[in-house]
Amino acid sequence: MDKETIKQQNSMRDVLSRYGMIPNRAGFVSCPFHPSDRTASLKIYKDSYYCFGCGASGDIFTFVQNMNNCDFKTAFQILGGTYHKPDFSSRMAIYHAQKQKEMREKAERKKNEELQECLSDIDFYRSILGRARPLSDGWCEAWNRLQLALYHHGFITGLEEGD
Repeated sequence: MDKETIKQQNSMRDVLSRYGMIPNRAGFVSCPFHPSDRTASLKIYKDSYYCFGCGASGDIFTFVQNMNNCDFKTAFQILGGTYHKPDFSSRMAIYHAQKQKEMREKAERKKNEELQECLSDIDFYRSILGRARPLSDGWCEAWNRLQLALYHHGFITGLEEGD
């Protein structure tokens, strides 16, 4: 379970009842954090609390931490959460997955750069074709290079080098 799930399953009233405290109708209870004062100064809200006497406030995790004098991890487990420290193999699996993702993204960027370069070359040869006299040496050279560029980048098929 995660933090938000525990908060949804445990209201402040539920947590207080675990410690034997029952708020009155207005939602007040005696504050356990300053025992010298026995008046009901701790206001209980749906998912938090605030003491008008000592200023203590927080959510269910903070309350359990203060009541048990423990850290968040322990309070989390008291309220029903499970904590699993990832072992070495799972950390390595995560690391390798991240590296593979980075390599895929790098390959994708390179492919896009090559595609942009190819499109630039194609535009260049097409502009030469538009300006040169049909079947002149320049026009034939541009036509051959355009066909070769289109073939190498997969836009056309069926050409063999040397044809």
